[in-house]
Amino acid sequence: MEYSPAVNVIAVLALLQQKPIIVDVNKQPPPSHDITLDFVAGMFAMAGVFLLVAVVGCVIIAGAIIVYKRRRSSTGTSDPGHTTLRI
Repeated sequence: MEYSPAVNVIAVLALLQQKPIIVDVNKQPPPSHDITLDFVAGMFAMAGVFLLVAVVGCVIIAGAIIVYKRRRSSTGTSDPGHTTLRI
C-alpha cells in the first residue's frame, strides 16, 4: 500500500519531532579588521617581486635575441639584395 507524498512528509516531521536536531552555536569571536598596514605592505612587496622577476626574464630573453641576431648576421650570406639592420 502506497502513501501519498503528504503522508510521507508528515511521517518525516513526526520523526524529527521525536529526535530533534540540535545545533550548538558557540559565541562568535569579535570581528577583526580585514586589511592591516602589514597586509598592504606585503601585497606591494609581492607585486615588486613579481615585477622584478618579469624584468629579469625580459632582460634574459632580449639578450638572447640580440646575441642570436648578431651571430646570425656575422655568419650571414653576402647577398646584396637584402638590407640588414645592425641592432
